[in-house]
Amino acid sequence: MFKGFKDFLMRGNVIDLAVAVVVGSAFTALVTAFTTNIIKPFIAAAGGDNVSGLSFQIVAGNEASTIDVAAVINAFVTFFITAGVVYFLFVMPMQKIQERRKAGEEEGPAEPTDVELLLEIRNLLRREQGLPELDGLADENLTSAQSTQQHPDRN
Repeated sequence: MFKGFKDFLMRGNVIDLAVAVVVGSAFTALVTAFTTNIIKPFIAAAGGDNVSGLSFQIVAGNEASTIDVAAVINAFVTFFITAGVVYFLFVMPMQKIQERRKAGEEEGPAEPTDVELLLEIRNLLRREQGLPELDGLADENLTSAQSTQQHPDRN
């Protein structure tokens, strides 16, 4: 049971995933700080002096009923910045690397057909018996009469 768990952990995918989560959370904090401290003040400036950003209260005096449109816009900006960086810095380069690997790969030898395998077996058997190999499906030099003379038990 522990061997399977150890193999799972050492496979490499788990470590790659852990690194991605750590880097992703650090990057998310960076983007959130950028949008909160740089983008959100510009959005709040569009709201005027009496409005806190682009927010409004449904019930006057009740802070819990405040709808903060700036926070929603901030979340969208954060998402698009994060998605763009992930795509352009991680996904696109990996696709290019995979395309290069596929282009550099040579096709392996084609699998032999059943007929080719049978011809090879026939020639191996003929060699073991001290007979010459045959080319193709039939040899024009070997007639059925010669075959009968060489193998009288086949009549």
